Amino acid sequence: MSDGKPAGAEKKVVAGILGILLGGFGIHKFFLGYTKEGIIQLILTFVTCGIGSIIGLIEGIIYLTKSDEEFVATYITGKKGWF
Repeated sequence: MSDGKPAGAEKKVVAGILGILLGGFGIHKFFLGYTKEGIIQLILTFVTCGIGSIIGLIEGIIYLTKSDEEFVATYITGKKGWF
């Protein structure tokens, strides 16, 4: 990329905001390409009557607090599906 950011870093802010606002629905997981984890998140939220959505909130905060390099290494290159 021309601005010096690693490829995939542009997804960090969007994924973080989606995790915070819509994390219970697993939208941030689907956005990052983690379909299986997104479905699990969605089911977990419904089974726990919404309590499971705290996971999305936590993940959104984690995404936003990582550097671009850490985010790409962990979630884009490393394909880490949870936390």
